[in-house]
Amino acid sequence: MTTVQQQPAGATATPFEAAEVLRAAEGLFDLVDGHGAENDRTGRIAEPVIEELYRVGAVSGFTPRELGGAEMTPRQLMDLYRTLSYADPSTGWVTMALAMVTGLAGAFFDEDTARELFATPRLGIAGQGTRPGRAVPVDGGHRLTGEWAFASGIKHATHLHTAAADTETGQTRFFIVPVEQVTLIENWDVLGLRGTGSIDYTLSDHFVPITYSYPSLSTEPVTGGDLYRIGIGNYASLNHGPWALGVGRRLLDELAAVVRAKTGRPGAATDTAAFAEHYAKAEVQLRAAQALLYEVWAEIEDVLARGGSIPLRLETLNRVALNNATFSVAEIAQFVYVSVGSEALRNGVVQRLFRDVHGGTQHISSSPLVLQSAGRELAGLAEGKRWVHFALK
Repeated sequence: MTTVQQQPAGATATPFEAAEVLRAAEGLFDLVDGHGAENDRTGRIAEPVIEELYRVGAVSGFTPRELGGAEMTPRQLMDLYRTLSYADPSTGWVTMALAMVTGLAGAFFDEDTARELFATPRLGIAGQGTRPGRAVPVDGGHRLTGEWAFASGIKHATHLHTAAADTETGQTRFFIVPVEQVTLIENWDVLGLRGTGSIDYTLSDHFVPITYSYPSLSTEPVTGGDLYRIGIGNYASLNHGPWALGVGRRLLDELAAVVRAKTGRPGAATDTAAFAEHYAKAEVQLRAAQALLYEVWAEIEDVLARGGSIPLRLETLNRVALNNATFSVAEIAQFVYVSVGSEALRNGVVQRLFRDVHGGTQHISSSPLVLQSAGRELAGLAEGKRWVHFALK
């Protein structure tokens, strides 16, 4: 296993290096894979895995270098998330959830507040940013009330990232609140992604200082570079796209292993020409989805490097690429499930991957409504519109 020096928290920390983080993540396969079934059973990521994710800098991949993070490029982050999701979908999901909102707080908080926050030992921020609660403005901040669902990574977080709408201005802001100040609701009884422990939580008339929040549509970072100019809605494919690709790759590799073990047996369906044809098509489908996603992000990186803003059409293609990756892998999961046969009914890697894929398809960023809006823009029917998170307005 690659050894990486544990980094201290705060602005004086030595930054992680992207290449080292990626190498270390690749070296975690046996550990992460070995705890996959346990994660699924217990509804959380095993502590030895969490410790390594923090130690090697995976959770800091999205954090500005000035705050000790790796501040990886989008495509480097996608490589990281694909690698971890291949080993265990829940671990990959929790990593990208923690990494993104932790990094965004570091980028958009003022420098003093960011230093204060990032002095927290093993800082990790989880939470919910798609269904706002109520934020009543008061002297020095806001009072938050609401109930939020799908807080992926909350069982491994020190703080929560919570969306709420200012009751006077209507502006949605993201608020950062210590986990111990919220009420947790243990209700993660789900089909897939059980290991993410994405439970609900509530706040009631809870004060949050203005310095511990920022506007949800922020694209001008206080700290950090181009990574933070992308916009919250565009990050969805950066996170969930490579997650799907990593799980899809693992599904096909697991199927190939089953096929090699069964080949030559009388009546083996996987020895037929029809199976071989379908496997080839699935391989191409996965590679095509990956190529499109990475092509879109290469264009986004290029636009940002030239100091530009992401044009509407590229934002649309970004959302289309995510939808394509998500549902291409859902089709691959169905093919693998049927091809493996009754073995897939039982507890095991293929069954867990199948369930996790169908958990991932339910994320709001892959909703059919997003694809419908994208289709209107691609057809030239969205003049004067812009993307606000996952809707054209």
